[in-house]
Amino acid sequence: MAWLSWKGPRAGQRAVPALMAAGLVALTASILLPALEVGLDALKVCLQISVAVTAVTLFVSALFIRRIIDDRRQIAESEQRFRRAMEDSAIGVAIVGLDGRIVQTNPAFAAMLGYSRAEIEALTFFQITHPDDLQLGRETMVALKGGKIDTFHFEKRYLKKDGTSVWAQLTGSVIRDEDTSKPLYLVSQIEDIDARKQAEARIAEAETRWNFALTSTGQGVWNLDMRKGGLTYSETWVKMLGFAHGELDGDPGRWLTMIHPDDREIVAEADRAHLAGETPFFEAEFRMRHKDGHWVWILDRGKVIERDGEGRLVRAIGSLTDITERKEAEARLIVSAAMLADEKERLRVTLQSIGDAVICTDAANRITFMNPIAEKLTGVDVGEAMGKLLSHVYWAVDEESGHRIGLSRPSVNERPHCDQNTRAVLVRRDDTRCSIRQVVSPIMNDRDEFCGLVIVFQDFTDARALQRQLAYAAAHDALTGLANRSSFMRTMEELVDHCRLNGGEHQFMFVDLDHFKAVNDTGGHAAGDALLKRVADSLRNVLGPEDIVARLGGDEFAVILKSGAGARGPIAARSIIDVIRNLNFSWDGRPYSIGASIGLAPIRAGCGEVDEIIARADAACYAAKAAGRGCVSAAPDEVSPDEMSKYVPPLPLAAAS
Repeated sequence: MAWLSWKGPRAGQRAVPALMAAGLVALTASILLPALEVGLDALKVCLQISVAVTAVTLFVSALFIRRIIDDRRQIAESEQRFRRAMEDSAIGVAIVGLDGRIVQTNPAFAAMLGYSRAEIEALTFFQITHPDDLQLGRETMVALKGGKIDTFHFEKRYLKKDGTSVWAQLTGSVIRDEDTSKPLYLVSQIEDIDARKQAEARIAEAETRWNFALTSTGQGVWNLDMRKGGLTYSETWVKMLGFAHGELDGDPGRWLTMIHPDDREIVAEADRAHLAGETPFFEAEFRMRHKDGHWVWILDRGKVIERDGEGRLVRAIGSLTDITERKEAEARLIVSAAMLADEKERLRVTLQSIGDAVICTDAANRITFMNPIAEKLTGVDVGEAMGKLLSHVYWAVDEESGHRIGLSRPSVNERPHCDQNTRAVLVRRDDTRCSIRQVVSPIMNDRDEFCGLVIVFQDFTDARALQRQLAYAAAHDALTGLANRSSFMRTMEELVDHCRLNGGEHQFMFVDLDHFKAVNDTGGHAAGDALLKRVADSLRNVLGPEDIVARLGGDEFAVILKSGAGARGPIAARSIIDVIRNLNFSWDGRPYSIGASIGLAPIRAGCGEVDEIIARADAACYAAKAAGRGCVSAAPDEVSPDEMSKYVPPLPLAAAS
């Protein structure tokens, strides 16, 4: 039977007519031979041939009919399997014509885009493709038609029925005519990768924040992305080595050439171990050549954050810290520990003479050394401290949390490292406190055994007080001490977001002083400044402790009533108007009288963004001024600021109460 399948059904279709023709010829010859007076033997031979050919023909015909039936059954079964695989697939499948028309699709693809199958099969792929990705689809179609490619694989965005976009991974191939190789249609598999794309975006955002945090602390950041073809370095990192920003970007292998020859083997081994998955992260300390030629000690920490399907590196990120000073200090300590008594004494004198406080402990955490600065900052005499536990003399807590900052030995498997803290507060035994900046370093001998700690700390009280002053100045008006515009806007944005998510209501008041310009014009700016201070004090006194008051600029103030907002707004506004009207302000013996006009707007869910709320209150304040000043005008929720004066009736003073 094997020979029947040698040339396939088409060869069989040609063989059957040939055999039938041979049988007819033999039969015709058997009929005509008697008329031609051919011998009986010849006639018998012709009849036998005719019968044999006819039998073979019938047999072969039966075989080919059976073969055709089998082929049709196999085709039907194959079609059924394809149909079931397509219908039941969790991944979208679409058959697309060369004109872009969607010929057939499965439920998964239709559901992914929010269409029914009938709806989506009435469209073209151009209609459901994001405009920014149309060119990619057109280029792929041109390449398929031109015979340049037979398969395709790329990512693109589709448009869902509701107009939103969804990222998908497209994989497919072209189906060609068996004889002419002409492309007939495309079969595509479409996988929804929108969640992955969003996750990648969140990771990128987190990496950006992380990079900013490291840069803010003076640490360099590097980022290896094989897709983009190389390494990029933060400005802080390249400055460590004396280069310009961007000067070292690109070549992933260039940094290895800058490492000290004695350190390259250690770095290469640490890099290999991490890439092989033997360590959770890459960490190495080594020397790198500065642009001017000298060597800088670097602490490099990094981690692979993405690998491809075969486990190869795709992305890695890390940080670099200049630890030259620390390494030099460690070298000095190691050398000093090995020197004779006179060398140890010289080291003691050195530590006693430096401007930083230094405390040393042994492996049991008992104090072995304190210099005079440490005595002064801790309030404990060195004679009393020697041999005592560190906690007896030195007790540091976190400035924000109040929790104690532990000073412990490194664990067995932990690499010794320097621990820095700029938020520490030293609590003395008399309960007085001192802000400090501390650096804690473990002392390790040549056998990597823990021998104690060195705590170096400085009085950071003045610097930290200056930081607090600067932070206060950045958030408050220099003249009145009220919150300034930028600080107030941040607070208001937080309140608007909170109301939008959690409900609740507050009242926003836009307060504009009436007749204030006359004070500046006649009494001068000194008089105006003094009056603004009086106004600020009055606003603080008339409002509750939870309410927020700010100076927006000039003679404009803003108030947020945080409690009892709905009913309290007009009453509080009346109180503000009364207290400002009754200030009894005089300058150089001349009395001045001012007033206030106030616009009210609610802060609650559905009231729009901060700018819209302020605009409504500002327009309401303008309406109050237009109505005669010294009154309150309330803004409705849904009227635009341009139309506010048309729809907001001002409340007279009597009605405001």
